[in-house]
This record gives sequence, C-alpha cells and structure tokens, in this order.
Amino acid sequence: MGYPFVRWLSLRLGKKQLPDPGTHHFKGIVNPGLIGQINLWKPDAVLVFGWGFQSHLKALRYFKNKIPVYFRGDSTLLDEKKNIRSLQRSLILKWVYRSVDHAFYVGTNNKAYFLKYGLKENQLSFAPHAVDNDRFVTDKHEEASQLRKKLGVQDDGILVMFAGKMEEKKSPVLLLQAFINLNNKNVHLLYVGNGPLEDDLKLKAKGNSNIHFIGFQNQSQMPVVYQACDLFCLPSKGPNETGDLQ
Repeated sequence: MGYPFVRWLSLRLGKKQLPDPGTHHFKGIVNPGLIGQINLWKPDAVLVFGWGFQSHLKALRYFKNKIPVYFRGDSTLLDEKKNIRSLQRSLILKWVYRSVDHAFYVGTNNKAYFLKYGLKENQLSFAPHAVDNDRFVTDKHEEASQLRKKLGVQDDGILVMFAGKMEEKKSPVLLLQAFINLNNKNVHLLYVGNGPLEDDLKLKAKGNSNIHFIGFQNQSQMPVVYQACDLFCLPSKGPNETGDLQ
C-alpha cells in the first residue's frame, strides 16, 4: 500500500506561548510537542508542507535518516535576484533540502527550483495543485442568479471577479485601475477576499456602483460566486507566486 503520508501543520500546542502566532513569519508556528506526537504515532514517513516555520524545519532535520522525509512546496526561481543575500539564501536552501528524500513539484518552475537547490530528478514527482471538481461543477444557477441580482448585475451584464488576498503581489489595484479606465456601465467588478489593500481599494472605488466587495467567502460558498461571474481575473505579479501549472 506504500507509505502512509502524514500532513502536519498545527498551532495547537504552541499557540498560547507565542506573542504573534500564525503562518506569516518563521516563529509563528512553534510547536514543542509536534515531534513527540509524531513519534508516538510511529509513522512510516512524514510529508512536510513548506520549511519556513520553526516547527517544520525542526521536524525536517529531526527525521532526516530516521524515516523517509517527503516535502511539498511551490517556490520558484522567477523572483530571484543575484546579490549577496541571494548567495546566502542559496547556501541555506541547499542545507535545508539535504534533509528531504523526495519532493513533489507543482509545475516546471517549481521543479527548476528544487533542482537548483540540490534535489535530483529521481527525487522529484509531479503533483499539481488539486481542485475538488465535483463541488465546483454542481449546478448553483439559482443561487448564482440571486447573487448577481443582489449586486445589481443585469442578465446581459458582465461580472468580472477577483478572488484572493488583497495584497501587493496579487495586483488588485492594477485590476481596479484597468476597470475604471474601461468605463463600461455594462461591466461589473467583484472583489472576493480580504487583505492589507482592502481599505485602499474601497477608497479608490468609492462612488462607483459597478465595483463590489463581499469579503472572504467560505469554500462552501465559492462555487456560487464562481458561477455568478462571467470572467475571472488574477493579475498577480509576484514575488513568490507559483508561476505555472506545468
């Protein structure tokens, strides 16, 4: 049956001890009981998602040469710059990936990243990002129509959607400016999500009845939102965007 994979990403044990827990910085996940819990479970292998957290890196190093260590991440070389800091980073990454037995890459740019930092062809397997197709193809026509009506989009209107974190690398402001320049009363723009640029976007969109914000939506609601829209636009420019699917 092969190795059972263990996906672990937990804040539970370390949360109360951290002044700023979360996935936004290296010391945001400090889980002192994680390795002990994994050892008690006696896995045949571990699968680690990302190394940029203290507990993740510690586990990578701990399980090296004890049981197979599998790794998944989607970093690329697309935004790399050649300077002293990049040289230092290169040395660190090669040190990190020496603890990985096998990695799963999401696309060609991600694969090139792993190859550069020490992994070999026979240590890599293609495993693209997955989508729950059944959930998204389920007919949500009635609910989608209600959402369009609530937003004031006519039957012959065009609804363009941005879904993602409203941050600089996703370029939501670029999309907003392009939409304003379009100046077409039959086209609407819908922002789904939250983020640091949200207030700025709302300020720039103030007074434009064709620009809508509905905030973060649970995954159970996203099929309705997608089916309500005619076009999806994600004008990401990076850094640290995946860059391709394969």
